[in-house]
Amino acid sequence: MLGNSQHISVVIGLAAVFGAGCVNSIVPALERPWVRHVIDNAPRGADGVRLADANGDGLPDIVTPWEESGRVRAYLNPGSTRSTRPWPAVTVGEVGSPEDAVFWDVDGDGAIDVVTATEGDVETVWLHWAPPDPSRYLDSHAWMTQPIPATVHAREWMFCMPMDVDSRHGIDLVLGAKGPDAQIGWLESPVDPRDLAAWRWHSLYDAGWIMSLAIADMDGDGDSDIVASDRKGDTRGCLWLENPGVTQVRTAPWPVHHISTNGRNYMFLALADLDQDAMLDVVAATSTRELLFHRRQSSDGTAWESFPIRLPDCVGTGKAVAVADMDEDGRLDIVVTCENAQDGRLGVVWLSYRTQVTASIWDVHDISGPEGVKYDLVRVLDLDGDIDLDVLTCEERTNLGVIWYENPIH
Repeated sequence: MLGNSQHISVVIGLAAVFGAGCVNSIVPALERPWVRHVIDNAPRGADGVRLADANGDGLPDIVTPWEESGRVRAYLNPGSTRSTRPWPAVTVGEVGSPEDAVFWDVDGDGAIDVVTATEGDVETVWLHWAPPDPSRYLDSHAWMTQPIPATVHAREWMFCMPMDVDSRHGIDLVLGAKGPDAQIGWLESPVDPRDLAAWRWHSLYDAGWIMSLAIADMDGDGDSDIVASDRKGDTRGCLWLENPGVTQVRTAPWPVHHISTNGRNYMFLALADLDQDAMLDVVAATSTRELLFHRRQSSDGTAWESFPIRLPDCVGTGKAVAVADMDEDGRLDIVVTCENAQDGRLGVVWLSYRTQVTASIWDVHDISGPEGVKYDLVRVLDLDGDIDLDVLTCEERTNLGVIWYENPIH
């Protein structure tokens, strides 16, 4: 810990570098940036990190769309002893304007495939079929890429989540889009998932710009509902769509429950019990220097109270959040990634509260330092095997690439 004189000198130094906006909200003793490790920075435009165990070794692997390069890349976790070096990687496919990618065993053959959502002029959802031979998983020539006809030039697809919607024919796919025809909906898996022409689209909700989707049982009735953040339109905010039950998912409307429609431009959200009252809350970033803590007030998910959490001027504007105990004090913290982190602003930070989880001012702790401008999705997990939680993300503008930051606690 720092003594009082050291504490004051660090505060003054921070004020000189970042401006007065950080002095009252940053804990100076914790302000050294974390060590950054590069998983991959060869292509351009890393635009998200999604996790799954792709090769069955019990370790979380990564899939990332590289928007400017048009590549979709998978990374196999080499284990904690080699995690600080670039990871074994494969380009599973090349498509235009990939915006989101997720691991998914589409046909249930045990090989973990990848699905990619694209925007721009492409507007298509693609399936990248993994080789059935596990030894060829890192061989790009062994992968095959095909479009799903029901999605071709239909919408600007932004986010995708595998979900067994109807308990038939395996896992389905929930999708969100942006633009004039933006919707949330789902693709129904047919008897033979390899028959791509047989996949059927079901519209659920007219949207503005879906930034993120999450799957959770929001009303405690035993089935999975859909949670979304909507960035544009008259009802932009956070919402969830209530699953009408397995016998009605194709025919009945999914009731819409608005968590918040406060006019903010919502970015990515995270589901977590932030106040630790045994009910799932929603934490979301907005396109300004403000996070929103939507505190659940009822077990059925129909009553919410919203609390803003302000980011100081020395931090970029909000992009994504993750919730975890970063300092092992028993309380949950918030990890934040940012856009517009130029001019010396911080692009990745973590926040801790002092006495009240509903407070608008939290202490801000540096993770990234001033390097990087436009970060994206963030995941929190132990990558080096030292028990504490590290931070995985990607940076698109200055091409830091797919990276992780090593928590210095241990």
